[in-house]
Parts: sequence; C-alpha cells; structure tokens
Amino acid sequence: MRRGVSMAVGLAGLLAAPVASELRIKRPAQPLTDAWQHIAVEPRGSTRLGISYRSPQVHAFGLDPRSTLSALLERPFDLVRLGAYWSRIEPRRGAFEPGELDWQIEAAERAGKQVILCVGALKTFGYPEFFAPQHVVSSLPEGQRIRAADYASLLAAATEFIARIVERYRSYAHVVAWQVEHESVDPLGMEHSWRLDTSFVEAEVLAVRSADPARPVLMNGYLPVSLAVRLTQWFQTRDQGDSVTVAQQLADIVGIDFYPCHALLSLGRRSVYLDGQRSPWQLQRLDQVLGWARRHGRRVMVSEGQAEPWEAVTVPPNPDFGAPFSCPPERVIENYNACLRRARLWQFVLDAYLFWGAEYWMVRQRARDSSYLQALGRILEQVR
Repeated sequence: MRRGVSMAVGLAGLLAAPVASELRIKRPAQPLTDAWQHIAVEPRGSTRLGISYRSPQVHAFGLDPRSTLSALLERPFDLVRLGAYWSRIEPRRGAFEPGELDWQIEAAERAGKQVILCVGALKTFGYPEFFAPQHVVSSLPEGQRIRAADYASLLAAATEFIARIVERYRSYAHVVAWQVEHESVDPLGMEHSWRLDTSFVEAEVLAVRSADPARPVLMNGYLPVSLAVRLTQWFQTRDQGDSVTVAQQLADIVGIDFYPCHALLSLGRRSVYLDGQRSPWQLQRLDQVLGWARRHGRRVMVSEGQAEPWEAVTVPPNPDFGAPFSCPPERVIENYNACLRRARLWQFVLDAYLFWGAEYWMVRQRARDSSYLQALGRILEQVR
C-alpha cells in the first residue's frame, strides 16, 4: 500500500509541472492589435475551406438569421455545415417544422456552397449541444452510458427523426455529407456526465446509410491539445474510446475539433486558461489520426477550427477596444496554420478546414471591429 501511495504521489508530481506550464491567468479582455495582418498564411492546396452556422448562437447574439447567413455566404469559401436541431424542428409532439433549415439549405444552394448537414439526433454542434425535445426525453442518468438495448424507445425516435431529415434533403445535390451526432460518445462538457454508447451511435449511422447509401458519413471528436484535457478525456472515455476513436471505426470522414486555448474559470477580473499552443504533446493525437488515415486511405477534416473565444461564459464576450485572450483575431490564422502544417508533415491533404465562430465575427463587425473577418479574408484569398 505504501509503495502504491508513493507511486501515485510520484506520478502526480511528474504531471504537475507540465500541467502547470499550460495554465495562464490573464485578464479576459486583451488589447486588440494588428498582429493578424503580419502572420504568414499557409497555402491550403486542395483542402476545402468553410464555416459552421449555428442557429441557436445566432439567436443568443441577437442577430438576424437570414441577413447573417446571407452575409457569410458571400465569402469565397467552399463548405457550410448546418445543423438539424431536433428540438427546434419538433418543438412539440407530432410537430415537424423544418422551415428554418429549409431556407438555410436553399440559401447555401443559391450561393453555390456545398453543405454538410448534422442530423443529430441527440447531440448537434452549438451550446448546449443536447437538442433532444423534452417530450422525447426530459433527462438522462448522469454517469451512465446510453445503450441501444436500454433506451429502445429513445433510439427509435432518434432514428426516425434522422431518417426523416435525410429523406427530406437527399435530393439536394449540394448536400455532400451527413454528420451523425456531435462528439458522439464524449460527455457534454461540465454540464452532463452521461454518454452515448457505441451501440446507440451505430444504429444512428445505419439509419443514415439506409436512407442514403450514396453520401459519406462524417463523425467528429474533440482533439485534446493540453495534458490536463488529454488525461481527463482518456479517463472519461476509457471504457469504449473517445469520439475520434469511434469516428475512425464507423465514419467515412473523421472530423477533428481543434481548440488550443480555453478558459477554465473566472477569478474576479481575471480568468484561468488552459493554453496548449506551445505544449510538446499538443498535436500528438492529431499525428495519430493523420498517420492512421494515410496508411488506410481515409478522409480527415478539421470540423471545428477555433476562430472565436472560449471564455468562462457560454456566450463569447465582445469587449470594447479589445479581444478575448482565448482567441484574438491572429489566432484564427495561427490555429489554421498549425493544422495545415501538421498535415503537410505527414504528406496528407486535409479534406476540409471549417472555421468555428462565424456568428461571433458578425457580432464583432456590428461592434465596428472587422478584424476577425479580415483575418479570415487573408486565408480565403490565398492561392491554392
């Protein structure tokens, strides 16, 4: 027992220094600089560029949905990822109200953009990620894996919704892929500790393939770039693997969600951040995925490249005359560069890179700061 305690203490000591090296205590609002104008931009080659558009976030920011999406679609990118938010489409039992998604799909078509549609069903990108209607399931037991055999009625409702969405939009040629769940088997951050079981997700993937055998299935997962997150994620998902592992097993396209810096908590006028940008193990997990994809001829994309702040609040702040520490405008380019460079080291071409935070850029523009959009513009103007 003494030996075991000594080993545990020793291990904790070994981990304390590298974890501490990733911690930052900073004021959330930092001076806004022109650094984004001077960073060299990696050429993308044949990697497609795009954005995600989150209906819930647009409403949280108080933006007009149609004009916001229209303005974003004017930018010269290739792809837009849209979400079929179950609770918004089926707000009450027996309802089916896809009008919001209809006009988004049609707007993307008019703009000549390809669409990746996340069909959910339970988890879809954007806070709070869980979008199952209350009349289908009001809550799920914390600390449990949601297995197909134990939640047959929930699974039936989820696959019925998925099939209905796929059948509705499969006639649109510009819809090029379906996303099943969001970070499918990972817990929902700090809010919930339940997780979908692989058996549940497998049944959802089958529902998509049955409704449309032709288009590929995308599944995404969170890429841990700091040691603390990497250890936490491993511990929480060690029984069946994390969402990236499950995506490698079930999907045609593996999506990576890349967030190098995020706040942990607020301490008065300062916040504590985990910043993995300079950690030697920052991209080890990405290396594993790229090496695997190259050996097996598989497709990988960055499904979420951090291009908006991740602070200690659910709606990113919009400080006057400043930028949040977790993602000032120059980080839009730096995060993109990090992924493109790593792929190039592996002689691998990323299928796509989707910037996360398009709605935030529009809020900043409304506040007379166009630096985020201009940083994106520098990337989009690069010759392939």
